[in-house]
Amino acid sequence: MDEETFANDMAPVPPPAVLTVLAWAQLDEQDPEMATQKFSRCSLAASSFPANWPRGKSPLGTIRGPGVPAAASGSSPEHKMKPDLPCLLALLCLLHSDAASVWGTTAPFTHFPTTASTSFLTSDFSSSSTSTSGSGWSSSSSKSQSLSNFTGSKDDHGTCQCSVILPDTTFPVERVERLEIIAQTVTKKFEKELSIVKEYVQLISVYEKKLSNLTVRIEIMEKDTISYTELDFELIKIEVKEMEKLIEQLKVGFVGSSVIVDQLEVEIRNMTVLVEKLETLDKNNVLAIRRQILALKEKLKECEDSKVENLPAVPPPPAPGSCAHGGVVNISRPVMIRLNWRGFSYKYGAWGRDYSPQHPGKGLYWVAPLNTDGRYLEYYRLYNTLDDLLLYTHAQQNRITYGQGGGTVVYKNNMYVNWYSTRNIAKVNLTTNRVALTQTLPDAAYDNRFSYANVGWQDIDFAVDENGLWVTYATEASTGNMVISKLNDTTLEVLNTWHTKQYKPSVTNTFMVCGVLYATRTLNTRTEEIFYYYDTNTGKEGKLNIVMQKMQENLQSINYHPFEQKLFVYNDGYLLNYDLVFQQIPQ
Repeated sequence: MDEETFANDMAPVPPPAVLTVLAWAQLDEQDPEMATQKFSRCSLAASSFPANWPRGKSPLGTIRGPGVPAAASGSSPEHKMKPDLPCLLALLCLLHSDAASVWGTTAPFTHFPTTASTSFLTSDFSSSSTSTSGSGWSSSSSKSQSLSNFTGSKDDHGTCQCSVILPDTTFPVERVERLEIIAQTVTKKFEKELSIVKEYVQLISVYEKKLSNLTVRIEIMEKDTISYTELDFELIKIEVKEMEKLIEQLKVGFVGSSVIVDQLEVEIRNMTVLVEKLETLDKNNVLAIRRQILALKEKLKECEDSKVENLPAVPPPPAPGSCAHGGVVNISRPVMIRLNWRGFSYKYGAWGRDYSPQHPGKGLYWVAPLNTDGRYLEYYRLYNTLDDLLLYTHAQQNRITYGQGGGTVVYKNNMYVNWYSTRNIAKVNLTTNRVALTQTLPDAAYDNRFSYANVGWQDIDFAVDENGLWVTYATEASTGNMVISKLNDTTLEVLNTWHTKQYKPSVTNTFMVCGVLYATRTLNTRTEEIFYYYDTNTGKEGKLNIVMQKMQENLQSINYHPFEQKLFVYNDGYLLNYDLVFQQIPQ
């Protein structure tokens, strides 16, 4: 065989591949010509050889002994010869040398046993391995040993078969380099994110200290009795704007010298500037501003009175606590006292002033906001004076468990409430804050069955007037129409009952004056109307048309105080006052 053919036939087998080595252990003694050949043909078959490999071409890994023509690799019977053991050993040498080139070591072939049949190994291949030192052999002996030592089996025809598995010995250098680059990139990103996290940790510690300081400041503010809300200034602005409108109307209709009017206009403008300054500086001067506003209102009232000096004098109002009049004929504009002490979210509730016929002018003020669900009455506060209420100072806060709805009143130092989820009425002593007495209101609907329009859980509504304690409610027998009962304030027994023809859920609220029930309804978001009355003294009922201004959309409760002859209205969390105007009885 020429060198070029040998080189082509000795091309390395691409790893990994499973190679099957077939060797015949015996020579064909019947063919002397073949027996005299020193070298036999050895075939190395790969599992991935194509089935249609060209005839006369040796696949990669096919080994032929010297002198054997290339055509011998075909399938003709006359060219097939049984190989001997030297061919098998030559194959192992080639496998060993290929693995050594991949592993970076060169193993000599001298470790194979040399016989007559294998002498060609040293003559043909030893030139490529003679430069290997002894140390190199010792370092690679363990690796070559795994290829030189193998086991096989012989079948019934005397054919020896064995399998050799070549591992994928190609080292992935590019992949390793790529992994190193990715590792470096990930490390840089991690360090960057770690630095950001450290910064966040520092910021969190700073904010935590700030929150702690804010918590302490808020606790101090909560314990203080002064309000820090911005709503105070909003209310002042509303009142100042109202005065500006009044002064404009006064200038149009005023007859005579306008010096006083001009002076009032200048003072109102100065007041507007002062409110804006206070809003940005100090909110603790709200009371002082309110006092100035009240003084200006008094001056405006004097000016308005001077316009009608030529008209006959208006008769004075009836004496406090007296019923010497012909009933309510008009009502003043609302006076904003302030927001309830629990805040803007507590839109439902009631407020008023205690009335006692024995001490009519010495009653304390009370504010009872419901919880935000508009149902539970749990906390209420008592104030000795109106100034205390304005400043939220010297307040006595109590807790009960539980009233229901905003139909609460205070009469003779006792609070009367509808007890939670029952038709029972309860009497709470304000001195001890204990329930002194409970009584069932016969046949009264409860739990939001016949409450007022726009107001829930007010099926039972108490009222106080010059004649004592009243309660308004509805029953199933009355088909939802209002029922009025006079109560004994000591025993809570029903003294007398009147049935009306007015459907209770169509009414927004009610109040009693001198035994007459007055009912309101909504005209729009800023106007109510006192549209109905029922006189328990005569049993008559009828329609009215008294327009009633309001600051917010819904009226939650209305309570009348006989001595002051005022209405105390809870309007979406705001505390309002109204003065009533009565029809005078001719002398």
